[in-house]
Amino acid sequence: MIDFIIQKFIDPQFIASMIFAIAAAATVLTLAMPYLSNDGLKRRMKSAASERDNLRARERTRLHQGSRLRHEPKAFMKDVVERLQLAKHLGVDDARAKLVQAGYRGQGAEIALLFYRLIAPVAGLFIGAFYFLYLDALRQSTTVNLLATMASVYIGLKMPEVLLSNQIAKRQVSIKKAFPDALDLLLICVESGMSIEHAFRRVSSEIGSMSIALAEELTLTTAELSYLQERRMAFENLAARTGVESVKSVTTALVQAERYGTPLGTALRVLAQESRDMRMSEAEKKAMSLPPKLTVPMILFFLPVLMLVIMMPAVIGAMGLK
Repeated sequence: MIDFIIQKFIDPQFIASMIFAIAAAATVLTLAMPYLSNDGLKRRMKSAASERDNLRARERTRLHQGSRLRHEPKAFMKDVVERLQLAKHLGVDDARAKLVQAGYRGQGAEIALLFYRLIAPVAGLFIGAFYFLYLDALRQSTTVNLLATMASVYIGLKMPEVLLSNQIAKRQVSIKKAFPDALDLLLICVESGMSIEHAFRRVSSEIGSMSIALAEELTLTTAELSYLQERRMAFENLAARTGVESVKSVTTALVQAERYGTPLGTALRVLAQESRDMRMSEAEKKAMSLPPKLTVPMILFFLPVLMLVIMMPAVIGAMGLK
């Protein structure tokens, strides 16, 4: 039985079949995801709304900055991280800002990141050693197998960072798409006489259908405006949590209006127009990059079929198969 399993794992035809099966399953799952996904807006907005009380409690008790919002870390993860002192050896200061930009807040997210930073390389080592050294899947020398095992360890080491960067990129794309419309709504609210807190609260409730991430960040900013001693800190925190240039420009304008008393409506109108122009330029850039991307698929898939359709009647006639 074990020999049969080993033979299957090193059989190129079986591996190719498994790859095709996984690709087919991923395609079906991708097509079915819009019908299976739940609307997380209410859950995220409820979590963001409850954060106001948590932040006030934290300010009153003057707890440490790390004890925050969401869920407590799992006990076994926390135990492993504390026993091995991963926060000291691996470091989380540089990753804390990225976790916030990805939408993961609190001590639980930091401990989970440290835990997976430890587990992923170890898992890559065991998988690589089993697959390349024990099974000899590459059928190469020991040096090549060792290099492949080291490559699997490196992939496991970088995998958490890559997944975190991808989550940040997806979240920033969602914010960028909805931010011009949010600026228009914010401009309407401000010019109608609303305070900036009420304007942020109103926009966060309206923009949630377009971008849950932006709605959550605006709700958090509303909560921070209500308890921070300086409103400037709330605006700077919004820019730091999103990491989007257009949001940073708006927060700079809000800080200047708060400090010098400059009119906010004109600045928001100009920034909203710039955000729409930026969104249009990015769409044009993607459209212009489409022809070069289609060149290789056309050469590999379309041209051989076209040549076959054109040349086949002549080949059949030359072979006398009419």
